[in-house]
This record gives sequence, structure tokens and C-alpha cells, in this order.
Amino acid sequence: MCLGIPGQIVEITNPEHKLAMVNVGGVKRQINIACIVDEQHPPEKCIGDWVLVHVGFAMNRINEQEAAETLQLLQEIAQAYT
Repeated sequence: MCLGIPGQIVEITNPEHKLAMVNVGGVKRQINIACIVDEQHPPEKCIGDWVLVHVGFAMNRINEQEAAETLQLLQEIAQAYT
């Protein structure tokens, strides 16, 4: 089973290598956005996008509501185990 964590792209750090900075729950880290860019949606248009991040890659774009719901569920699961 794979777990994708929602995050919001806040900066493109290297458009040539398709690298971006993503904010995941207040923690920023660099990820690869190659899976979500194409001619219609180049790297510079990704700022502000919500994405599912898995092992350092943005796997797909999601809307803000999906991101919020997923983050809420993850917080509930974390609280259940603490």
C-alpha cells in the first residue's frame, strides 16, 4: 500500500529538472514534479497546486477540498495512536 500526503507547491526551485518546494503540514521540502507537468501545465503554472506526494514525487494534482479532507483524516489517525 502506498500513502500519498497532500501538499501545496509554493515554489519552483529548478524548472529544468522539474523540482519544486512543497509545503506539507507546515514542513517544506523539495520534490520532483515531473509526473504532473506537461505542455498545458508547465512547472511555472504549478505554484499553488495541491498535490499528493509520495517518496519525493508529486504523483498527481488534487483540489483543495480533497487535500483538506485527507489531511484531516491523517490527523485523526495520528491522534488515535497517540
